[in-house]
Amino acid sequence: MNHEAIRKLNSSVVTIVGDVAYDADGNEVAYDKAAVQAYVDANAYKDLRAAAYPSFADQFDTIFHEGIDAWKAQIQAVKDRFPKE
Repeated sequence: MNHEAIRKLNSSVVTIVGDVAYDADGNEVAYDKAAVQAYVDANAYKDLRAAAYPSFADQFDTIFHEGIDAWKAQIQAVKDRFPKE
């Protein structure tokens, strides 16, 4: 399970060990695993985009040498490859 998703969907969770979530008092917190998976699936494009974008240095180099429109095209190609659902 994705720890970020568990915390995002359950504000009382402060610690997660494996797939078990706990509150500040150490009590186990039950959570909806299907909801967590749905959150992960809906946000997967973000990680895919982040990995596919050129480094900031390469992006700035594109802007300097080719202009802002070339940079926009470069970024749009990644967004098109990994669309927000």
